[in-house]
Amino acid sequence: MQRMILGFLTCAVALAFANNLSAQTQNPPPASPHLPRGAATDVTGAEIQSLVQKTAADRVSDQAIRVVSINGEYNVGIGVVHRAKTSGAQAGGGIEHSQITEIYHIIEGNATLVTGGSMDNTSEFPADHPVVAVLNGPSTRGGPIQNGVSRKIGPGDVVIIPPNTPHWFSEISSDQIVYLVVRVDPHKVLPAGYVPK
Repeated sequence: MQRMILGFLTCAVALAFANNLSAQTQNPPPASPHLPRGAATDVTGAEIQSLVQKTAADRVSDQAIRVVSINGEYNVGIGVVHRAKTSGAQAGGGIEHSQITEIYHIIEGNATLVTGGSMDNTSEFPADHPVVAVLNGPSTRGGPIQNGVSRKIGPGDVVIIPPNTPHWFSEISSDQIVYLVVRVDPHKVLPAGYVPK
């Protein structure tokens, strides 16, 4: 599982880098023979499982593991989320993030994820809320999503959720769902250098 997680992280960072590279290709910077090279960041499977176990009694837990600056050009956040079994009214409402792309890699469990559409009764999270300050930057929450796209997801599945896209787990059919989240932050709204205490 650790190889799968590290492979996924590598793919997500490569995707973010490729998007950034294509933008640079349109307006390339001046050539320099001494461009700095980045340093790799490791997140171990043991670290991920430790956070999941530490918060296992919580109905929902979204824990940031790292926020890494990629050569000062953009940030990438890595987190792990687990959600307890829900259905119907227990499922809560949707959320959307205005500046962050989220990539979910499902590690354990099965659920129905709804994306797109619209949410009723929306409100902004306060600036000091952990969702904004550490996890996702400016975000809006609301009621259940109307007219979205529903999909069944399970272990090994990957879903990419662009900014300004409402998303919501309308049902979690297993005891819990656990997923790794890669948050691509081109606007650098997340706190680079963040490591949990």
